[in-house]
Amino acid sequence: MKWKVESRMFTPQPIGFVCSPFNDASAIPKGLGAQHPEEGVLEILPDFALGLTDIEGYSHLIVLWAFDRSQAFDLMVTPPSDDRPHGVFTTRSPRRPNPIGLTIVELLGRENGSLCVRGVDMLDGTPILDIKPYLSNVPAEKLRRGWLAEAEARKG
Repeated sequence: MKWKVESRMFTPQPIGFVCSPFNDASAIPKGLGAQHPEEGVLEILPDFALGLTDIEGYSHLIVLWAFDRSQAFDLMVTPPSDDRPHGVFTTRSPRRPNPIGLTIVELLGRENGSLCVRGVDMLDGTPILDIKPYLSNVPAEKLRRGWLAEAEARKG
C-alpha cells in the first residue's frame, strides 16, 4: 500500500502553553530513576478552555507538547540512562523526526483555563498540542521496559 504523505499531514496549533520552573533543558532531571516532583501550570488558551469541562474528575493527564527548541534529529541516540546507543523511538530524546513530547502529569486543580499539575518535565513556554485523560488498562505485570530494564540491572 502506498501512502500520500502530503494528504496525511497537518499543521498543529498550540492549545496552550506550559508555565514551568525550567528555563534550561539541563535543569530537567533525566536518566534512570529521574523524579519529576515539580509543579507547573498548563495555561489553556481561551478558545480551547471549554474543552476542559469535566477534567477535574481525572487524577492524571497525558500532555502532548512540542519540543519547540529542538533542532534536527538523530535516529540513534545514547540516553543519559545508558552508555549504549538505542533507536530514538525507544527513548525520550528531544531530537526526534517529529518534535512531539508526551508527559503524564498529576492534576492538582483547575481554575478556569489553568490546570495546576505536578510532574512537569517541559521548559517554560512550551506549546501544548493536546491533553487527554490518563487511563490505563494494562496490568503492571504485563508491562515490559525494554532496554531500560537491562540498563537498570547493569547499574543496580
